[in-house]
Parts: sequence; structure tokens; C-alpha cells
Amino acid sequence: MPVILSVVIQVALIVHVLRTGRPWYWVFVILIPGIGALAYIIAELLPGFMDSSQGKRAIRGVKKTLNPMGELRQREREHQLSGSVDATRHLAGELIENGQYEHAIVHYQEALTGLYENDPDLLLGLATAQFGNDQFEDARLTLDRLIEHNPNFKSADGHLIYARATEACGDDDRALEEYAAVAAYFAGAEAPLRYGLFLEKHGDLKGALEQFRDILTAAELAPRHYRKVQRKWIAEATGGIKRLAS
Repeated sequence: MPVILSVVIQVALIVHVLRTGRPWYWVFVILIPGIGALAYIIAELLPGFMDSSQGKRAIRGVKKTLNPMGELRQREREHQLSGSVDATRHLAGELIENGQYEHAIVHYQEALTGLYENDPDLLLGLATAQFGNDQFEDARLTLDRLIEHNPNFKSADGHLIYARATEACGDDDRALEEYAAVAAYFAGAEAPLRYGLFLEKHGDLKGALEQFRDILTAAELAPRHYRKVQRKWIAEATGGIKRLAS
């Protein structure tokens, strides 16, 4: 049984290498018995997850449990003292974390002036706040502006917001393209889950089931802390499989 499981893991990771366009040498590394699969997970999967909003959110969650409003109050003090763009950006980001999207929008717009008029991080934050405030078309326009002025900027989280905003605006053909693209490289399970739900909603049950199953396969291969952080999306994928199998 352990041998069969090892082969299944290797095959799943090799498929991941090919689907995400990673270097071919990883295929040979993964085939090394015992350590190859682990090396790929540590080198290629974990860094992307820890840099993602999901990983950072997990760390912030611990702090918020201990002192729910402490970080927001600290950011407000820093903003009052300096009024710098950096302080404004941090305050706006913390407002998003606390669901105060309208206030976050005001602060991002305040910071998007002069040399920072088209700053990619500020524009991404603004789009995130606009999406949270149900301003879907505004969020999409902000992300279009971001890419227009920063063509080399990459953000998986921003890409997912764009796909979701596009769906919310009723542009289903474009949303399908964006979901497929972001799900192929997103570090966590949210993008494939939302892609699967979109496919299910539009009648592609086979495609949806494939996305849900891929999420569970990835979860089985991943370390425990990954499954803990991604438990919401894993649970939804499990529910999707049960729903489609009934």
C-alpha cells in the first residue's frame, strides 16, 4: 500500500509540474524515491502558499485572536503621526481585514497621487476594497489600470479578484478564461474551487468534478498546516463532489 500511495503522489505532482509550466527537471527530481516529492512540495508549493494572502492571513489570524483591534489601532496611530503613503497603505490594508471597505477605499484613493498615482500595490489594494464593497465594475477597471501601467506586475490574488469581478459583472465568457488561467497556478485551493463552482453553475459538471478532485488530491499531499488553512475550500470541494455524485 505505501508503494502505491507513493506512486500516486509522484504522478499527481508530475501532472502539477506539467499543468503549471514549471521546469522539466522537476519531473526527474520527483521520481527520486523518498525525497523527490517532498523536495518539490517544499521548494515549489510552500513558498507560493506562504507568500499568498491565505498564508499571511493565517499569521494575522493568530494576532487578531489575541488582540482583535490592536493592529488597526496601531495602523491608525502610525497614519496620524506620519501621513506617509506607506502608513496610509498599511492602514487601508488593515481596514480591509476588518471589513471596513468604504474607509479603505478612501485611504487608497488618498495615497494614489503624484509619484504613486499608478502604484501596483495600492491599485491592487483599492481593487480588493472595491470588490469587498460590491463595486465589481470599479474593481475590474482598477485592475485594468494596474496592468496597463504595470505590465510586468503579477499577483495571483489580484487575478482571482479580476475573475470574480468579471463573473459578478455578467461577462461569463471572459470569466471562464480568467478562472481557468488563475486556477492553473494559484498556490491555494480557493481559485480551483471557485473555478469548479463556476463550471458547475454553467453546466460543465465533468470539469467541475475534476477541479474538486484536484483540490482533494493536493490536500492529501500537502502538510497538515496547509490543510488547516485551506479547510474551508477543501470542505467546499468535498461538498461539491458529493453534490455532483448524487
